[in-house]
Amino acid sequence: MDIYFPPSGGPWPALVYVHGGSWMRGDKSEVTGFVDQMRLHGYLVVSINYRLSPVGRFPDMIEDVKCAIRSLRAHADEYHLDPNRIAAIGPSAGGHLVSLLGTSDASAGWDVGDYLEQSSRVQAVVAMAPVTDLTQDFPNLDVVAMRDVGFNEENIVAASPVAHVTADDPPFLLIHGDQDTVVPYEQSLLMHDRLLRMNVPAQLVIVKNAGHTFTEPYGSGTPTPDEIEQIISEFLAEHLQ
Repeated sequence: MDIYFPPSGGPWPALVYVHGGSWMRGDKSEVTGFVDQMRLHGYLVVSINYRLSPVGRFPDMIEDVKCAIRSLRAHADEYHLDPNRIAAIGPSAGGHLVSLLGTSDASAGWDVGDYLEQSSRVQAVVAMAPVTDLTQDFPNLDVVAMRDVGFNEENIVAASPVAHVTADDPPFLLIHGDQDTVVPYEQSLLMHDRLLRMNVPAQLVIVKNAGHTFTEPYGSGTPTPDEIEQIISEFLAEHLQ
């Protein structure tokens, strides 16, 4: 993990970034353009790597993310972070993993490895273009590649965040482009509906005219990237500060 410290103060709330990349590629360095604003808002920003396919196969990825949260709590004094104020944010496959992190508890069996005396639960989740229900159709995803990641008929329900939603889950902010051809925006609709039905605080932002990264295929969507950053900042301020 890479850790980016605020300029002063503390103990700080922590914002953990989980990168995307179809569970097969990507790196913690993706967070770079987003760090400074969050640091200036008083967040300790942590960007993590996790095992990727083909070396890693599900549930390796979520086990690594959960271990990262436990590690942060175990080193809270060293990093001068507040262990009771940790949020997770991620796009695409990272959105899937932070959604799974926010909804699954120890009963899922993914808390393995180090720092088991610590909790892997977080206090808020921001999921951007997330995969939330793997039982649905994904017309433009490579089914063979998905199997290589480790998803199959036996585990796709357990690997779906919607299957783990309970009333004690943290608040969620879901953001999705309505022209997303990689992960249909209905994935966020399904998650939002499930969260509300379980009385979990949830906010849904559909970015009009935007694709998977909120820009293509029609240029910048509505709300704009700057407005999306403001929405995220307000959500985190409400639930972490």
